Amino acid sequence: MTFDQFKAGLGQAQPPNELPPLLQALWYDANGNWEQAHNIAQTREGEKPYDRIHAYLHRKEGDRFNANYWYRRAGASFFDGTLDEEWAVLVKQLLG
Repeated sequence: MTFDQFKAGLGQAQPPNELPPLLQALWYDANGNWEQAHNIAQTREGEKPYDRIHAYLHRKEGDRFNANYWYRRAGASFFDGTLDEEWAVLVKQLLG
């Protein structure tokens, strides 16, 4: 799946079944369901890719302190860009 195909699927009622969990989380986030995205991110705490999405979600929530904690756990720096830019970077990384 390409980034453009992923974005085109955002208008669907549910994420495509073949999406791995972290891409599902970003799909839910883009569709305004922060809580479902957060639930997915929490399912495998301690795994850096999940912690990285967790960091982004708390940054989006406006909780910089908590976001910093998750960025550190993920081994990543606080993202220096817009939330939309960070979302796009994460989706592209996960799509490979």
